[in-house]
Amino acid sequence: MPVQRLAIIGCGAIARGAMELLRNDPFVRVTQVIVREAGLAKAREFCAALGDEVRVSTRLDLGAAMRPHLLAECAGHAAIAEHVLPALRQGVSAVVASIGALHDADAQAALSEAAEAGGARVHLVSGAIGGIDALAAARLGGLESVEYTGRKPPLGWRGSPAEALCDLELLQEPVVIFRGSAREAARLYPKNANVAATVSLAGLGLDATRATLIADPSALRNVHRVIAQGTFGRLDITLENEPLAANPKTSALTVYSVVRAIHNASRPLSL
Repeated sequence: MPVQRLAIIGCGAIARGAMELLRNDPFVRVTQVIVREAGLAKAREFCAALGDEVRVSTRLDLGAAMRPHLLAECAGHAAIAEHVLPALRQGVSAVVASIGALHDADAQAALSEAAEAGGARVHLVSGAIGGIDALAAARLGGLESVEYTGRKPPLGWRGSPAEALCDLELLQEPVVIFRGSAREAARLYPKNANVAATVSLAGLGLDATRATLIADPSALRNVHRVIAQGTFGRLDITLENEPLAANPKTSALTVYSVVRAIHNASRPLSL
């Protein structure tokens, strides 16, 4: 199987972690990194340090010589409309990390329509949570309820609406900063609630999935818990993930999940 050319949208903590893990990968080679104008210099410096010949630009090159076999989005919600949709329409399949963007039904439809138009596929990253395969399978047999709870150290919620609810730096006890539907969680906390969106898409949907977000000064890790019940039985999964050193809003497992999705999309055999 020939080596697959991979384009990565973004060069933040997730993208950088993925690129480091993909170095010397026998099936995938990063050939393009797409960032905003303001990030060009830092992205070029990082890619040069990796020792790889990577084209760093603000626009995806879909020409014959540079056309990627696969695109990986690691840049946030806006990157989906700007880069992912046009690539899908041109037949380039994509791995999408910013699943929280799909709280908008129009965004879901746009991804599906673009992929269908180009004969491409969209691989949604499971991110910081596990058991998504079991949850999706249980849905086929009948789910009755799905609840998601996200618990992070206070500074993991910095830059979010939680700052208006409490003093995150001086917090002495756990505070519930959100309780409601997964759709609202993903809309209000787009950089923190990708897991809520992922769980809901695998299970009962964004409106029927209940989400609770907690700022907890006693939490040493990002903790995600999913409880689901139905005719299949009961599922109760808790993951305590180490936060990324470069971005405490994100669990380190998210990087590994992105790389796994890239592996699954580029290898002849995957699990």
